[in-house]
Amino acid sequence: MQEQRKVSVRVPVLTRVEGEGALELDIDNGVITNLKFSIFEPPRLFEKLLEGRDFQEVPDITARICGICPVAYQMSAVHAAEMAFGVQISPWTRALRRLLYCGEWIQSHALHIHLLAAPDFLGFEDALTMAKKFPRVVKRGLKLQSIGNRIMRVLGGRSVHPVNACAGGFYAAPPLDDMRALQAELVTAQEDAYELVRWVASLPMPDDEQDFVSVALHHPDEYPFNEGRLISDDGLDIGIAEYEAHFDEFQMAHSTALHAHLHGKPYLVGPLARVNLLHEQLPAHLLALLEGSDVQFPSRNMFHSMAARALEIAYCIDEAIRILEGYAPTDQPHVAVTPRAGTGFGCTEAPRGMLWHRYDFNADGTVKTARIVPPTSQNQARMELDLHQSLHAFGLEHDDDALRLRAEQVIRNYDPCISCATHFLRLKVNR
Repeated sequence: MQEQRKVSVRVPVLTRVEGEGALELDIDNGVITNLKFSIFEPPRLFEKLLEGRDFQEVPDITARICGICPVAYQMSAVHAAEMAFGVQISPWTRALRRLLYCGEWIQSHALHIHLLAAPDFLGFEDALTMAKKFPRVVKRGLKLQSIGNRIMRVLGGRSVHPVNACAGGFYAAPPLDDMRALQAELVTAQEDAYELVRWVASLPMPDDEQDFVSVALHHPDEYPFNEGRLISDDGLDIGIAEYEAHFDEFQMAHSTALHAHLHGKPYLVGPLARVNLLHEQLPAHLLALLEGSDVQFPSRNMFHSMAARALEIAYCIDEAIRILEGYAPTDQPHVAVTPRAGTGFGCTEAPRGMLWHRYDFNADGTVKTARIVPPTSQNQARMELDLHQSLHAFGLEHDDDALRLRAEQVIRNYDPCISCATHFLRLKVNR
């Protein structure tokens, strides 16, 4: 018989996060009566700060929103400006933008898997403790993360908040010698990435099937980074300019980050949503790495997010090698951009999920108004629903430490920044 008790869990500060958050959980007689995952960082007002700034300043300003996925903010911004001004980029620029995105996904996913999420699945407090028993695994993860950072540094000028992207292309073409050296590094990492997929798929994962709606960009010819239509597994198929007609953002009293709904309901963006919707666009030899494991896609288990990230690392390694094989420098790394009054939309796939921008520009190319919808806020309503369902399925009779750990794992499934924070949850229980 389930213990009849009252439990009040308060996690006042989620630290080491791109944002600040907390968790409230009240349980009464085996029922969750209150659950709030709140983000309470003061508003950063980036959209207001952008007003009046030149369109070419926007990519470098928005990149400062996130230290983990600055490329995504840059890419959504440059695509929006190019749409508003009618700019056609070159195939050379398009390929290098995909390569830059590969670097961001590799470094972000490798960080999340090895330093944040994997210790939970193996019963370690943190990655340093895990490294004592699994040194090769952690070294492999750091090597992969380093290669992702190197891609961003070679193409973007630096690995954190790169500065080489602009509307129309890139300010400068990467030197051929640097790109050839990068290609050689990626070839040596290819088997490491494949081993990572097999290793992640072999980890013990909770059986926690849930119903949720996955949303991602879809491009008919390739696994999407920068371009495509927005699709979902419940029938959504729209152009990115139609986003505001289908998605709602709204304020909740317990969070300074806006919640988001699709047609009135929570939804999922990020690696699991992408792989669920687009696994048929991944090469067969990568999906074959999952054979013999319990992880198959599409999946209704959010704990399979880590396997989705590992698959995307392997995809990005392969894709980066493919792009680099055809690389040649150019003396025209960007096309001319002539601003005009208008509205532009940009939507790309950040490591954590779909990132949507809209800008209204004045005739001189300065920003009139801006709107930015990041993946973390889109997932917040889904995270709360997942926490509610997962903790019920896990069993509310578990002791406080077990409930705290399960809540942390659920949150970590969604976002490397939030996952980082929840490794340091402090738990206070009132009975």
